[in-house]
Amino acid sequence: MKRYFLKLAYDGSDFHGWQIQENAHSVQAELTEKLSLMLKEDLQIIGCGRTDAGVHAREFFAHFEINKQLVNIDDFVYKLNAFLPRSIVVYDLYAVEDNMHARFSAKSRTYKYYISRRKNPFNDNYSYQYFRKLNIDEMNEASRMLYDFTDFTSFSKLHTQTATNNCNVSYAKWELVNNLLVFTVTSDRFLRNMVRAIVGTLLEVGTEKLSVAEFKKIIENKNRNEAGFSVPAKGLFLFNVKY
Repeated sequence: MKRYFLKLAYDGSDFHGWQIQENAHSVQAELTEKLSLMLKEDLQIIGCGRTDAGVHAREFFAHFEINKQLVNIDDFVYKLNAFLPRSIVVYDLYAVEDNMHARFSAKSRTYKYYISRRKNPFNDNYSYQYFRKLNIDEMNEASRMLYDFTDFTSFSKLHTQTATNNCNVSYAKWELVNNLLVFTVTSDRFLRNMVRAIVGTLLEVGTEKLSVAEFKKIIENKNRNEAGFSVPAKGLFLFNVKY
């Protein structure tokens, strides 16, 4: 068996996330169908993570195994892209060692969340339009609290089947880029809904509904009901994966 890695990106607007689900359109299902038809083999594709419905990926990796060796990679990628919908693009395909795993070999993942500070119809599908006055300095001070904890139960979707809610956040910062407010966060792993819940809670810090000390207390209490709202999926992008 030969193992191959795919490097791809997708617009998540029309998908119910990455993972295959019954009665729902997913990126994994789309890729599995098209690759199986092209390779004339039943195959299983493993992704580097599980983006939720409506979440986008500027960089995403997946792997699969087949019984043969691909010869003309560039030609295969070209044909695969012609076969896939416009919302998915494959940038590269390459052979890897058998022990390389798209999910478990990843060392870190970086997400970005985009907030439009002015009404802009061209940003509407890819950012959350939020116009209230925000104290960005306070939001960044609260963001630094994320470095001091590993248990992020407070920001996890309830009743998931994860073995642990521990994550190691190594970067978290808000930056104003033109009229977009961008939150960048890097961790070894993320829980379901984690970034969107963090962003929603930090917005409450920005509007001074919560203090930095109260934000810290929310993490310590490990209670999702105490944290803020989950911001819309459309503003969230998986931005980078490092191996």
